[in-house]
Amino acid sequence: MPLWKITLEYDGTRYRGWQSQKNTDRTVQGALLRAAHELLGADAALSGAGRTDAGVHALAQIAHLKAQKALPEADLAWGLNERLPADINVTLVEKAPPRFHARHSATSRTYLYRISRRRTAFDKPFVWWVKDRLDFAAMRRAAKLFEGRHDFRSFCENPEGQESTLVVVEKCDVLEVGQEIHFRITASHFLWKMVRRLAGTLVEVGRGHLDAAGVEKLLREKSAEPAKWTAPPSGLFLETVKY
Repeated sequence: MPLWKITLEYDGTRYRGWQSQKNTDRTVQGALLRAAHELLGADAALSGAGRTDAGVHALAQIAHLKAQKALPEADLAWGLNERLPADINVTLVEKAPPRFHARHSATSRTYLYRISRRRTAFDKPFVWWVKDRLDFAAMRRAAKLFEGRHDFRSFCENPEGQESTLVVVEKCDVLEVGQEIHFRITASHFLWKMVRRLAGTLVEVGRGHLDAAGVEKLLREKSAEPAKWTAPPSGLFLETVKY
């Protein structure tokens, strides 16, 4: 059975997330699977590298796709895009090795969160506009505290439902890009709403409501505070997946 590695980008604004759900057909996986069924037949199956939440975007989501019918990679990419809505786009189709799995074979994932310092007429669906003055230097120092192996239970929705809330963050940084602040984080995996709560926590630091000692305490002790600071999904992008 042919197996392909699919790279795709999408605007997640009108979708209920990546993962197919029984109670809605407005998911990215659902739209891609419908296109694959039309093109390749009802036996086509696929899975993604990251289960992005409702309203979250992707610059380079990875999925694996398998089906009995074989097509050249270029024809498969063209055929899928012809059947996909305008806010989902396949950028690359490659042959995958027999044991490739988009999620389990991944070694790291990188998420980008965009914070805008100004009101924007065009980018509202893709940024979080924070009206308050933000201390960029303090945010950048605080972001470095997230690097390494930590228990992120304070930054996770439903931590009791996770097998483990321990995550090794390989890299975490905050950069100034024009009128935006970009928060970028790389880890082997992420917990539910973890990145959005980390972004919200950094904004609290930038506002002067939280200091480095407070961030360190959140990493040591379980707290419900980060849930109140959860950043909106609009600014979050799955940026890269490495294998």
